[in-house]
Amino acid sequence: MQQDLIARASAWLAEDPDSETRDELRKLIEAKDVDELAARFGGTLEFGTAGLRGELGAGPMRMNRAVVIRAAAGLAAYLRAKGQGDGLVVIGYDARYKSVDFARDTAAVMVGAGLRAAVLPRPLPTPVLAFAIRKLGAVAGVEVTASHNPPRDNGYKVYLGDGSQIVPPADAEIAAEIAAVASLDDVPRAESGWETLGDEVLDAYLERTDAVLTTGSPRTARVVYTAMHGVGKDVLTAAFARAGFAEPVLVQEQAEPDPAFPTVSFPNPEEPGAMDLAFETARRVRPDIVIANDPDADRCAVAVPDGGDWKMLRGDEVGALLAEHLVHKGARGTFAESIVSSSLLGRIADAAGLPYEETLTGFKWIARVEGLRYGYEEALGYCVDPEGVRDKDGITAALLVAELASELKEQGRTLTDLLDDLAVAHGLHGTDQLSVRVEDLSIIANAMRRLREQPPTVLAGLRIVSAEDLNRGTATLPPTDGLRYYLDGEFKARVIVRPSGTEPKLKCYLEVVVPVAEASELRSARERAAEVLDAIKRDLAEAAGI
Repeated sequence: MQQDLIARASAWLAEDPDSETRDELRKLIEAKDVDELAARFGGTLEFGTAGLRGELGAGPMRMNRAVVIRAAAGLAAYLRAKGQGDGLVVIGYDARYKSVDFARDTAAVMVGAGLRAAVLPRPLPTPVLAFAIRKLGAVAGVEVTASHNPPRDNGYKVYLGDGSQIVPPADAEIAAEIAAVASLDDVPRAESGWETLGDEVLDAYLERTDAVLTTGSPRTARVVYTAMHGVGKDVLTAAFARAGFAEPVLVQEQAEPDPAFPTVSFPNPEEPGAMDLAFETARRVRPDIVIANDPDADRCAVAVPDGGDWKMLRGDEVGALLAEHLVHKGARGTFAESIVSSSLLGRIADAAGLPYEETLTGFKWIARVEGLRYGYEEALGYCVDPEGVRDKDGITAALLVAELASELKEQGRTLTDLLDDLAVAHGLHGTDQLSVRVEDLSIIANAMRRLREQPPTVLAGLRIVSAEDLNRGTATLPPTDGLRYYLDGEFKARVIVRPSGTEPKLKCYLEVVVPVAEASELRSARERAAEVLDAIKRDLAEAAGI
């Protein structure tokens, strides 16, 4: 075992193009650190519909230049096999450690394989890359980003020429081409020959952001904004200036890109503590709303005043607000969401006479809905301009939230008031999440197996009237690793359990619907919903053994 590990590590070391990871690996080999070598050489990072994502470091189970070169070679071989071997591949990147190196390596591999490559001019939001693919007529795009993962991570997201992320079977076909790369010596890499784009594509993206707003709408909302140490600040402030909004007040400590993410443990607005500095700024400035992007600015978080302080809105609440705003603006087309998001969107669409669809988790599915006008996912992802960006876009979502807040402000109302209206009209849709981060992935597998072998029949006193194993697929959904329960009793509820596709987490999505006859019942309805959701969490955790 030890000799085999050291032999594999030595072979990797011999072709590693990066001096940093070579030094790191050499020290592990010299120390004969079997445990660490086993963690790095016990397999390979799996290339799937999320592309690649993992911790930086040496070895096939880490993100590094050798892994990225193989991934780029696999993508190039896939494109050649599809008859697109002379096409253009657009490459974007964020400001994380190694991102610019991974982008440059990808361009070198593409040109070496006979394709054309164009790299965005600097670290920019992921939606700019998604826009650029279609704007430039590319056959594929690559975004080097780990989104809101911890600082030690990076990732590799692949789009095809329609501007949306890959889905099966493309992921498996690309993975097979990656696996066929025996050695980096087999991968031609050009020293030059790719294009570094200027600001023309960014300017075109910013011009397109105007399309999400209504001509002549109010632009009076005052905003505190945090880029969460990512790449969103310059693009968002430029978009707000074009639209005629006052310049957002920046959370200065988090305004500039910093791959160390020094003020947050996890650079995700949903994580505890991530918004503390934004709320400190808001207490001082007293804006109408707080807006946050994640580090690659494809997600948008919103916070609102709450009894003298501030609170985050859930992604489902923002999703419903944007949907209602678009209905009010006369939007036509299909409203879509993933199955883990609140069923309130379906009720809003039905009331407006609009088509509605559910998809599997991820914008790779939402973006492919025929006739899509609006799509969202509870994890702070919103597609408000599918003709411009067929992916979640935290910049245009922020603009639309600011427009809605401005319209309500002109009426002496707030986002909270509109949420109350929606609860009275459609019932209070309370949502929550049980999320368990693990070091040992077997914990997730064991929990899923336990729920399948010993399924619960009652949660929080509500009977489970329908239990679906999504591994088998449904009439409208392809197979995926997940479980869905519908509950009935005092209230109707829904629970979905699934492993995260991008992080070592088991995620359980909970929803309870409490009827509300009039506004005076809202407070008690929210309290009751919170009680039921807490009870579901406790019972579900016990049933799953977590």
